[in-house]
Amino acid sequence: MLKRWAKLAVCLLPALFVVGCATHKTAPYDYTAFKQSDPHSIVILPPLNNSPDVNATYSMYAQLTYPLAEAGYYVFPVALVDETFKQNGLSTATDIHAVSTDKLRDIFGADAALYVTISSYGSSYTVINSVVTVTASAKLVDLKTKAILWTGTASANNNEGNNNSNGGLIGALVAAAVKQVVHSTTDASHPVAGTASARLLSGGTRDGILYGPRSPSYSKQQATPRPAGDASKS
Repeated sequence: MLKRWAKLAVCLLPALFVVGCATHKTAPYDYTAFKQSDPHSIVILPPLNNSPDVNATYSMYAQLTYPLAEAGYYVFPVALVDETFKQNGLSTATDIHAVSTDKLRDIFGADAALYVTISSYGSSYTVINSVVTVTASAKLVDLKTKAILWTGTASANNNEGNNNSNGGLIGALVAAAVKQVVHSTTDASHPVAGTASARLLSGGTRDGILYGPRSPSYSKQQATPRPAGDASKS
């Protein structure tokens, strides 16, 4: 019996090794198109909102510029961009995302456009907790070649690292009640959207946006080619 188990273990070891390797190996991000395009200016379109919260689009929109500007790009002022669309009869993100890249380039003269989609924005309630979560994805498109230069997704919530067990069940229930009151009277998702925006668009993160020409890290990034997906070395 023991010999049979030993033989079975020997047979299964190679399979387990292969599965283990396949599980932990991730494909590197290919920045070839991004580096060839080398965008200097970006126009951000109002985000598509697939969440039930009507505040999501402009809460997120107001906080997308900062991380991109910090990454080293010229970003067209979102208020000006939004007003330009409205003056041309486009008031919804769905209609704006349908505008051709040629038209966007004619209007703004930008090198690339950022398309953002919000998949979650708001609070989810349980008996002993209330968590605000914001999740968004983005793609950067070259307005001249129409090539997709980069895509990414990021999420944030207001309960990261918190532990409600210290106060026991009563403490957790009280904390949940307070959170629900606060979330119902204020837009608690807005600061969380800022965190999600920073995670999504900050330069130098793994598989994230490359540094732009106004960043001190840009010249190093251009001078020293790096393996695809290894953004931490910039």
